[in-house]
Amino acid sequence: MTDDDFPAPDKGFVLTHTLIVNDVKASCEWYRKMLEGKIVMETDAAGVPCIIKVANSWIILNIGGGEPTDDKPETTVAVKKDHDILSAFLNIRVADIHDFYKSRKEMGAQFITEPKEHVSEIRCYMVDPDGYLIEVGESKR
Repeated sequence: MTDDDFPAPDKGFVLTHTLIVNDVKASCEWYRKMLEGKIVMETDAAGVPCIIKVANSWIILNIGGGEPTDDKPETTVAVKKDHDILSAFLNIRVADIHDFYKSRKEMGAQFITEPKEHVSEIRCYMVDPDGYLIEVGESKR
């Protein structure tokens, strides 16, 4: 692993996105495969999260449960429960949405719909194993 692979900058900051999942190993493999990510930290039996570098960003996959911690004393960490309510999602931009959609479908990805035309973009939503949505879009610009 090179320094550029791990989200720990020498200066400034990097942006990561953490998802709380039911099965860290399975979700780690799904994100590695579907988003062509590079696993930079493997999970283990002690509950260490998985960190995946995806393009120029990182996704951290961790389990929920346990008691609130001293830095978030009123917050319990849990896997998304209602798949019909959306409050956050990953968003990726691709050069060719139809190619991305076709190749990921062939790999077993589930999408809510095929790519749909909108005013400024073509987009669709891919669903991960825990029901999190990933918006896939291609700009018309």
